[in-house]
Amino acid sequence: MNLLKKIVQISVTVFAVTLFFACESNFKEIQKFNVSEFMPTGEADSVNMKYTDSGRIKAILKGPKMFDYSSAQYPFTEFPKGIDVTLYDESGKKNYIQANYAITFKGTDIIDLQGNVKMTSDGGQYLETEQLYYDQKNEWFFTEKKFKFTDPNKGLSTGEGLDFSKDFKRINFQKVYGLINDAE
Repeated sequence: MNLLKKIVQISVTVFAVTLFFACESNFKEIQKFNVSEFMPTGEADSVNMKYTDSGRIKAILKGPKMFDYSSAQYPFTEFPKGIDVTLYDESGKKNYIQANYAITFKGTDIIDLQGNVKMTSDGGQYLETEQLYYDQKNEWFFTEKKFKFTDPNKGLSTGEGLDFSKDFKRINFQKVYGLINDAE
């Protein structure tokens, strides 16, 4: 009886080990099917987009590479190799923006510009910072990062954090380290 018990015990052990390895192999195969790679739904090289409203050009966006992740849980568009943007106001004045990287999340109307961000206006204002957000709906820019802002009439200002209108007519500084000449 003892021998029969050992044979049953060994048989059950061999069966369990075989079943375990068979399930492990099958489980790994099933895991491979469930892994969805984070891939863009669209990809473009040498992007040159023009945004219009009522027949007028509002903005021109250029970039060497664009990825569209519109099927992600939180859809977004990414410009991993930089971006050049020209914004036009109603009178045809322009603002030029360059950044090493940009991302915009669908439904937010906010563009996140990052890395060596430079902005120049037709009026001669010049801004440098590491990150700048643009609220397209309200035509408003803002950053919490360090900045360097030059205005031909008001001088040079450096600091941390500012927000301003697209036409630079309204500027709110948070921490300013330079001088601002407020006389016009």
